[in-house]
Amino acid sequence: TLNQRAFEGELELTAVSLHAYAYLQDKYLLCNCGASMGDGYGPMVVTREPTTLEAVGKQTIAVPGKLTSAMLALRLALGHEFDYVLVPFDQIIPAVVAGEYEGQKVDAGLIIHEGQLTYGDQNLSLVIDLGAWWKERTGLPLPLGANAIRKDLGPEVIAEVERLLYESIAYGLKHREAALEYALQFGRDLDNPKADKFVGMYVNDWTLDFGEPGRKAVTQFL
Repeated sequence: TLNQRAFEGELELTAVSLHAYAYLQDKYLLCNCGASMGDGYGPMVVTREPTTLEAVGKQTIAVPGKLTSAMLALRLALGHEFDYVLVPFDQIIPAVVAGEYEGQKVDAGLIIHEGQLTYGDQNLSLVIDLGAWWKERTGLPLPLGANAIRKDLGPEVIAEVERLLYESIAYGLKHREAALEYALQFGRDLDNPKADKFVGMYVNDWTLDFGEPGRKAVTQFL
């Protein structure tokens, strides 16, 4: 939804998928802070029964959006286009379990966010972890999402917003327990230990700044 709103230039500051950002550079700049990077882990493909990536590439996969970074990573891993059904990310696991979504066949699911920690609760099988695949292939973290700010705000406003973002993230990392307690009210199917693990995966030093490896990863990914 945020990717789509960014295409209209509707939001001054927004989270975007790195994949979508490739098409938004005329309107937005990437912020140095606020990124989600999968360092050896990331979006996953899951199925009801154990199978291979090659087999899944010939089936219908539930995906969370055409311009998600997960979608691009899967296309790179498969090396070709594939049949897919667009499904809201939090309904992909139920769709895989049911084998369909709104009357459309679903053989596999491309899961993001907390589904990466909860798919096992539904006895689903992991086919590939795309973050692990990317790390093995490049030695770099997989860039998933970032904050983007509209260029027309001008350099002074952009610098001020960046500073405030940095301070906010740094404060959250320093006061982890309180920040986690606040964030849990927005969590889906996560208990405290899983929420703590999930936050640790995607809110860390990479979030404060892409760093040189992060910038290299974005360039290579796109």
